[in-house]
Amino acid sequence: MNQLQKLRTPLILKWVSFNFVFNHSKSSKSILWASGSFHIAEKVRFYATKKSAKSKLEEECHIPRAVRKEAQAALLEYLHSTRSLQFMDAEHMSKNSPFFLSKLLERVDSDTDIRHSLTRFLRYHPINEFEPFFESIGLRPSQYLAFLPRDLMFLNDDQRLLDSYHVLCNYGISRNKIGRIFSEAPEVFRYDPRALDSKLRSFHGVGLDQSAVVKLVSASPHLLIGSVHNEFFEVVEKLKGAGVEYSWIEEQLNGNFFNWSQLIELMCFLNRLGLDDEELGKLIIQIPDLLFDCSGRTTFSLIGFLLKFGFQKPELLDVFLHFPQIPVTKFVFNMRQCYQFLIEIEMPVLEIGSIVHSHPTLLGSCVLKKATSLLTFLNTGKKRLCSVIKENPEFLRSLVRGAKVERLPIVDEELRSKMMKTKFLLDLGFAENSSEMEKALKVFRGKGVELQERFDCLVNAGLDTKHVAAVLKIYPQILNQRKEVLEAKIDFLVNKLGYPLSTLVSFPSYLNYTIPRIRLRLSMYNWLRDEGIVDAKLALSTIIASSEKLFMKAYVNPHPKGLQVWQDLKKEIYRD
Repeated sequence: MNQLQKLRTPLILKWVSFNFVFNHSKSSKSILWASGSFHIAEKVRFYATKKSAKSKLEEECHIPRAVRKEAQAALLEYLHSTRSLQFMDAEHMSKNSPFFLSKLLERVDSDTDIRHSLTRFLRYHPINEFEPFFESIGLRPSQYLAFLPRDLMFLNDDQRLLDSYHVLCNYGISRNKIGRIFSEAPEVFRYDPRALDSKLRSFHGVGLDQSAVVKLVSASPHLLIGSVHNEFFEVVEKLKGAGVEYSWIEEQLNGNFFNWSQLIELMCFLNRLGLDDEELGKLIIQIPDLLFDCSGRTTFSLIGFLLKFGFQKPELLDVFLHFPQIPVTKFVFNMRQCYQFLIEIEMPVLEIGSIVHSHPTLLGSCVLKKATSLLTFLNTGKKRLCSVIKENPEFLRSLVRGAKVERLPIVDEELRSKMMKTKFLLDLGFAENSSEMEKALKVFRGKGVELQERFDCLVNAGLDTKHVAAVLKIYPQILNQRKEVLEAKIDFLVNKLGYPLSTLVSFPSYLNYTIPRIRLRLSMYNWLRDEGIVDAKLALSTIIASSEKLFMKAYVNPHPKGLQVWQDLKKEIYRD
């Protein structure tokens, strides 16, 4: 019977306290404060904690329901009766601080009467009341640890905190949402209570009712800091003047932090461009990101980019009047990527500026493939692609990601070049339309005249025409080098290395390697030969053509000083 009575006591206490407060609040201006006396205030509001959120916290703490009830009753009695906290504050703290309760229960014997044990424990062990308080307003222990006062334990010792808390509660802000306000705008709890109440009611001046202010402040606590609310009022008034409803503005806020003065600056700038308020309102409703993305910084970066290309007010205005239905961040990214693409294909700066001026919306709407990939797909060079884009900038639309890119049609100049290459190959003995000819045509770079000139260079050096033709069928890429480069490699082989010209007949791929590579390999080989490590008659092809990994493993690494000599030679040769 005694145990049943103990279990019922919290319910009886709750019922009595509810009627007590209710009977003293019929005038709508009474509220019970921490001291137990009655002071004039606006309203008394009763809030229920969201069951799902509360249950989730309680489940995390793993406190049995019966134990939790007893512990809550003991904590309520301590906070209200012993510490003289206002009953509603004490009740909310006791019912919405499961982590604190769990920690408290660890300090008493769970096998005895929980309520009696806790009551006795609290009688001799005062608690830090800020912990259950912060937890009850929606902060977790990891969040409120930094906010715990170093020299205070009792809430009544920080009356300014409690007064600000009561102002927010009385205005209608849910107690479990006040934690966000405290964490994001702690200075609010140092205001004079009357000043805080006045600041909350100042939002009514821009046409917001109390429920709208509660929702706004709960989601954007920074609006209560300093004069931020005044800057917010300017933005709201400006948007309302442009025909934008507050309900739409509220949707855009979504609890984000904004630089309100920067938003005003951007709207005024757009007005100065020539947009009247009605046009401004329509533009912002159509593309909210223009104003709200990074508080307008993204739009300002776009404006700065266009100003660098010499855009004047009418041109800037035209960009915004014809802005596509895409996020402004994506528009800016696309425009910069297109600019980078034109740089990569080596389009002259003045021509890039001309395209940016004439087609800014196009550049901001296209997500292009990489320049290297496009040049391959189009089977063309940078110069030709620049010419095509300059003649028709809309061609860029066919180069976007996801689009099927087709090869550019062959123009007269390209056709003549291909005919000359074909004739050159036929003269060398290539069979017409053979796989060898197709391979050579794909590999060859340069005009037909240049290929003939490079071929003559090899013949004039002393090689037989038939030998050169046979070599080119296997290594056609040899003719991709300029005449001067081929002459230098032949001179280096004969006059510097001392090999006969006939070496090119047995080792024609020598011409594919750079002179620094050849110097490095031969210098290392000569040192190793002098050290008696390698065969003195090693073939030139073995020395030069093997991969660096194989060369190092087979010849350099076996010698104790080989690696050091290799690195020294490499530095010396490539520095030259």
